[in-house]
Amino acid sequence: MLLWLLHRFAPLLERLELHSAGDSRVFLTARVALASLTAFLAALLLGPLAIRWLKARFPERIDSASERLNELQAEKTATPTMGGLFIIGAIVVAVLLWGDLTSRYTQLGLFTAVSFATLGAVDDWIKLSTQRNGLGARQKLAVQIVLALVAAWFLYGEHLAKPRGLELVSPLGDAGVALGAGFIVWAVLVLVGSSNGVNLTDGLDGLASGCMIFAGSAFIGLTYLAGHAVMADYLSIPFISGCGELAVVMGALVGAILGFLWFNCYPAQVFMGDTGALAVGALLGLAALATRQEVLLVIVGGVFVIETLSVILQVLWFRATGRRLIACSPLHNHFLFQGQHEIKIVVRFWIGSALLAIAGVASLKIR
Repeated sequence: MLLWLLHRFAPLLERLELHSAGDSRVFLTARVALASLTAFLAALLLGPLAIRWLKARFPERIDSASERLNELQAEKTATPTMGGLFIIGAIVVAVLLWGDLTSRYTQLGLFTAVSFATLGAVDDWIKLSTQRNGLGARQKLAVQIVLALVAAWFLYGEHLAKPRGLELVSPLGDAGVALGAGFIVWAVLVLVGSSNGVNLTDGLDGLASGCMIFAGSAFIGLTYLAGHAVMADYLSIPFISGCGELAVVMGALVGAILGFLWFNCYPAQVFMGDTGALAVGALLGLAALATRQEVLLVIVGGVFVIETLSVILQVLWFRATGRRLIACSPLHNHFLFQGQHEIKIVVRFWIGSALLAIAGVASLKIR
């Protein structure tokens, strides 16, 4: 919106163009910062209102497959969930204010956030208003695939004419594998996997939101750099024209999560729910796809990857041996079963996430 107004002042922009970043004509760096600040303030202001409304309608029901886990988490009963509603609301407000709404990347960011949040909200609503445990796993996965296909198709069309736009880039060196139309299938896997990875991590107060701040901040930098021709060339990463606009969306994401964490830190006043976890995870995957840094996502989002692998390995091990590999999956529950305090587990996971984010961004210079 404000960007549109600025574009009306074309003569002034001709003078300012030399001071802008990448291929954005209007203060990309400032807009990223302002989007983050706006989303933070919006989440902080919306939070108390949303929590009161959600508490009256959508209190959490502790009902996992593990009786011991239910006992450990019993004190969280009646804590409102679906807090993702004000996370996504804050993101949308900030992007509408500071984003370039004509950019395909901005449009894809908004579509991904809203569509995956809607799926998560339906799942949360069924879980909290009926005796069912949300949508069936196959139903949820099917809808995720459809939504990811839509995003992947449009991203494929946007990247088709861009040099290296459809390559799978190695994190070391400058090698890449051309995916062609297979990019669509690959993009679906990344979006669905990232979405579910964050959702699985969202099990302790502040855990997923804190880890997302570090991973999201790394991808603010990566989307900004990928959209900047000079910096992309210096770091030997693919230059994706226009990708810098996605940095505004990621800035809004991090700001909104910071505002949400104000209420989600231990003891949590509100939970993210599938409404938030599915959406922010999908946005992280979209940023990786847009920058052609999916391999780097494995490092930067390493906590989400480890949490997901712990669930997969637990299931496979149990089917093969009839025994459990760890006390309870995802991994954070294993430490909870060992008697570690929730705050200690969360902070240690945050530290791991911060180190992985630093390592991921630092690896760019190795090239």
